[in-house]
Amino acid sequence: MSPITPPLARRLDGLRSSAIRDLLKLTARGDVIGLAGGLPDEQLMPRDRIAQAAETALTDRARLQYTESAGWGPLREVLSVREAAQLGRPVPIDEVFVTHGSQQALSLLGEVLLDPGALVVIEDPAYVGALQVFRAAGARIVAVPIDAEGMRIDALTNLLERGERPALVHTVSNFHNPRGVTMSPDRRRLLAELADRYGFWVIEDDPYGELWFDRPSPKPVASYSANVIRLSSVSKTLAPTLRVGWMTAPDVVCRGVELLKQGADLCGSALTQQIAADLLADTDWLGTHVDKIRHVYGERARVLVGALRDRFGERVVSTDASGGMFVWVDFTDGTDTAALLPHAIDHGVAYVPGSAFAVTAAYRHSMRLCFTTSEAATLLEAVERLACAVGE
Repeated sequence: MSPITPPLARRLDGLRSSAIRDLLKLTARGDVIGLAGGLPDEQLMPRDRIAQAAETALTDRARLQYTESAGWGPLREVLSVREAAQLGRPVPIDEVFVTHGSQQALSLLGEVLLDPGALVVIEDPAYVGALQVFRAAGARIVAVPIDAEGMRIDALTNLLERGERPALVHTVSNFHNPRGVTMSPDRRRLLAELADRYGFWVIEDDPYGELWFDRPSPKPVASYSANVIRLSSVSKTLAPTLRVGWMTAPDVVCRGVELLKQGADLCGSALTQQIAADLLADTDWLGTHVDKIRHVYGERARVLVGALRDRFGERVVSTDASGGMFVWVDFTDGTDTAALLPHAIDHGVAYVPGSAFAVTAAYRHSMRLCFTTSEAATLLEAVERLACAVGE
């Protein structure tokens, strides 16, 4: 008699692997210039300063022990000061919760804030990590478009006036992934006002806010309303391997997240949280370090955008990349970027087709390019290879 294979949970039925992660497996060849990943440049990660902080931390054996589920206390104190400066108001330590990267915060919030069938409003094109979380939670997902000023608040207002009542609205407010745009100050204020008027949560996902090139990012949406939960991390400014993220949220939300985190992993790493606290508290060193990242990424972004416009002319429209890690490109001549991708890889360059981020619109003629891990000469060569693939 053949053994009966037990079933998996039905919540997996609507889930699929990230198209971007799958693509990275296919483009790992050494001869392919990778513009597909959303990775920071490891050459800019402060390895020596991290090693120094780790050595300091390891002088205390307590760093090898479990820590609080909400995060190591001294790190939360550092973060409360940083968040208060961002938000323009005091942030009690009880409203700061440390997670295993900000993606874990998003996942836990999906469980804390959403019942199956609850309405979630997201941006289209969407951050795929958010899509995965909300689909796993069994949410009903409605997308609103974004333009050069970020989320279309008029489209959200129309939804609300038609009687839709979201449990939460998710936005990547600064240097959007994948669209590359930043929400305008007026729209931030209006979004917060809608959250207060209609009683829904806003998750302001902000991993890129410090990576501005020309001028600082606008005040966070969370500075306008207590109904806004703000997420961030050190992955883009220090190193992803630390896996230190955090959320700033009302105490009732933090306590709900704490209950679920205890069941997920008990707590984070006291060691990496001590390292992060050391680096974040060293404000003079940190300011110089982040300024260097801004300068390098800014130069690379300008090279990539300039090369695209010089090489393709009116055949493409691209974002200006005033910060963050991505350029969004729309072909105006009907080029199908999903169909183009195999030819591009054959020519030694990889990107992510816009369809990977689609919720309702197809984005068949769009692509996302990441400029952070390639030097200027490599980016110029990547555009030439892309042009050859398009010509073919």
